[in-house]
Amino acid sequence: MAETWNETLKVRNSPLNSFYPAWVITRREVRDQFRDWRIIFPVVGLTLVFPFIMNWTAQRMLGFVNEYGATIIGERLIPFLLMIVGFFPISISLVIALESFVGEKERSSIEPLLNTPLKDWQLYLGKLLAATVPPLVSSFLGMSVYLVGLSLNHIPWPDFNMLAQILILTIAQAVMMVSGAVVVSAQATSVRAANLLASFIIIPTAFLIQWEALVMFWGNFDTLWWVVLGVVVLTFLLVRIGLAQFRREELLGREIDVLRISWGWRVFRSAFTGEAHGPLDWYHRVLPITLRRLLLPSLLVLGIVIAGIWIGMEQAERFPFLLAQTGWGSLNRDGMGRILQSWPLSNVQSFWMVWWQNIRVLLLAMVLGVFTFGVMGVMPLMATMAVAGYLMGILSKMGLPVVSLITGFILPHGIIEVPVAILATAAVLHAGAVLAKPVPGKTISEVWLEALADWAKVMVGVVLPLLLVAAGVEVWVTPKIALLIFSH
Repeated sequence: MAETWNETLKVRNSPLNSFYPAWVITRREVRDQFRDWRIIFPVVGLTLVFPFIMNWTAQRMLGFVNEYGATIIGERLIPFLLMIVGFFPISISLVIALESFVGEKERSSIEPLLNTPLKDWQLYLGKLLAATVPPLVSSFLGMSVYLVGLSLNHIPWPDFNMLAQILILTIAQAVMMVSGAVVVSAQATSVRAANLLASFIIIPTAFLIQWEALVMFWGNFDTLWWVVLGVVVLTFLLVRIGLAQFRREELLGREIDVLRISWGWRVFRSAFTGEAHGPLDWYHRVLPITLRRLLLPSLLVLGIVIAGIWIGMEQAERFPFLLAQTGWGSLNRDGMGRILQSWPLSNVQSFWMVWWQNIRVLLLAMVLGVFTFGVMGVMPLMATMAVAGYLMGILSKMGLPVVSLITGFILPHGIIEVPVAILATAAVLHAGAVLAKPVPGKTISEVWLEALADWAKVMVGVVLPLLLVAAGVEVWVTPKIALLIFSH
């Protein structure tokens, strides 16, 4: 087999044909998969049976909602069922990707393939494409059967824009789930371990499907394009992480997974302390190195903050607050001053509540970033900035000067909070992106633990103390400045 590969590589050694070995692996794997009745039977069954069930569901639901005049619900249900028809075969066929590496290792059939003169990225990419083809074929066939069933039952198709969104989402989610499963298969030591770790792929994807369904029923299809963009970015990161972290020698040498808590703590502690001799040395020598690494992610997060403010102000134009119904329509500078004069005095409890609220948002960003490799970690800060932009847009419509609003209500503590939040979010983004960069001599666990240590250094050394200062300013200084501005 090695001689055959050598001859193939000699013939196809141009840069344009560097993907040819990966394509050969893909053809071999797909051919073997479609010869296995254990794979063909579920694919055909899901393709022929599940779409008819969804068609029957669509007919019954349309009849029910039309009886009560809620036709818009039925119209939004049709594309949702189409998305489910496309997603369901992908989730079932995920087992193909989960056993792509570790399954062959258990069957002792991967050694000849690993001994070929293939590069690591060619081997990994070939396996990834081979694991993606059957789920996508099943998904496309199922969606085609569903759409044909709609036509036969005289049910209108979703519009072209919605069909394009669902098609792109299906492809992106298939590659995303398969690439995640292949990463798991390359890192796991047994098929059983890979199947257990699959929950970290299926559960977040299920939550993503629910959010997409909410956007569909809401009818804001422009927002769905942002979802498509987010899924595409996450898919690219997963593929890049797999290519960066796959090493055939580790695949052969890894025999059993052991929970080495002491080893993990030593790696984390070493990365956190940086061999500093004390807190002052740590602040002087270790922390600045981490902050320099976060310069580019911080600039990216700054752009996201600006985009969030702009989006919020745009939403103020699209969804104006019902000022006349709430009695706030006549509020002006004098009215704001009277409200501030009657505002209760802040206390220590408010100080700790403000501080904990800010910390909680940043912790949420870290949790979201862990499951999405930093992509969703920017959402809490972006959502906060969008809300601030929306409020500024609404209050400016009430005749209140925007500059005074920012100066009185946001700027005193915002000049501390916003840069700190940008830095903490940049650390989350960096922790996800660093996995996509190959680090010679280090495993994926070591890389992730060191990235987590960078986030912890930023939180302990910068974020927590500065947010204490910001909370004190917000509770005891900002109200007085706002009162001073709006009372005179």
